[in-house]
Amino acid sequence: MRLGVERLVVDAELRARLAGRRVAVLGHPASVDAGLTHTLDLLAGSGLTLSAAFGPQHGMRGDKQDNMVETPDAFDARLGVPVFSLYGAVRRPTPEMLATFDVLLVDLQDLGTRIYTFLTTLLYVLEAAAQAGKEVWVLDRPNPIGRPVEGAALRPGYESFVGAMAGLPMRHGLTLGEAARLFVGELRLDVALEVVPMDGWDPSGPGFGQPLDRVWVNPSPNAARLNMARCYPGTVLLEGTTLSEGRGTTTPLEVVGAPDLDVDGILAEMARATPSWITGCIQRPCWFEPTFHKHVGRLCAGVQVHADFVGYRPESFRPYRWMAAFFKALRAAHPAYDLWRNHPYEYTEGLLPIDVIDGGPGLRTFVDDPRADVAAFDAALAADEAAWIERRAPYLLYPA
Repeated sequence: MRLGVERLVVDAELRARLAGRRVAVLGHPASVDAGLTHTLDLLAGSGLTLSAAFGPQHGMRGDKQDNMVETPDAFDARLGVPVFSLYGAVRRPTPEMLATFDVLLVDLQDLGTRIYTFLTTLLYVLEAAAQAGKEVWVLDRPNPIGRPVEGAALRPGYESFVGAMAGLPMRHGLTLGEAARLFVGELRLDVALEVVPMDGWDPSGPGFGQPLDRVWVNPSPNAARLNMARCYPGTVLLEGTTLSEGRGTTTPLEVVGAPDLDVDGILAEMARATPSWITGCIQRPCWFEPTFHKHVGRLCAGVQVHADFVGYRPESFRPYRWMAAFFKALRAAHPAYDLWRNHPYEYTEGLLPIDVIDGGPGLRTFVDDPRADVAAFDAALAADEAAWIERRAPYLLYPA
């Protein structure tokens, strides 16, 4: 398999199209080739004119630990280029930033989940490039969690920095190159878009999206390994709750817990009420003590979700439903539990964080209503998922 950036540096015809043009790169620590050389260094050594760099949330260096921790602009003295932050004073490129390049190369490793903000940053740069007459090339990379689609569709009016476009489900099954094609097509953006596709990426092969012969480099500080990526379309919902998602531990977004949980009772209720939603993974009761973030310094009773075992199949493990099952069972075990956080989330005010993350109030309503029917909620999810699979089909570049 060859990544988009690996194709670019060896393809003289592709590079010739960039000759004499000012080239900028939107990247982060995982923007590396098979030898772990960073894209900025690859391009600087390829004869192209590198004029600027851009970093998404967590920064070009990936050093910002938590959400809503902004990164300032900087200057790379070694390469002699400005490094602009798209998660600081602004989240869209300004006219001054756009004036520094002719072509923007986007080389971001995504996680395949709607709320992961690189997807929205991609949309924002496409929109800005359309307005400024700039060209955007996406150097494509694998979706590490493959093709499966799961979760509620984002409802109109709930678009945000963690929800780029109405209709997107939590687990979208696209690469960023495919997502760029979809954004341009669906939103009718008048932008010169070039996707440099991968050679030989098979989302159904070993790794189910993440090639097993590639080293995992954190695309953000808490995306520590493939198990996190597989759990993330469900565990990211914890950011809208008072429960710990494991930040401040060695297994962030692979665990859920709090000091006062009846874990045995919750797991028993999940098995009773939603048995089909907890398949495809191993759920292990555990204890952990966060060193920062929610419940810092307190011993939490919780569950670790394992989706990295021999025999794992992505179509069997549905992390969004697993998390919904946990919330529903928690409500049965602790009816008055103070579950939902209430604070501004990712620059969105006036909505509960869980509704911003989920793209609507559907999940919260289902969890809080003791009369809500599991089968009806599941059917609504299935309808959203089927609609998305049909909608994304024209934009796919690789096997479905």
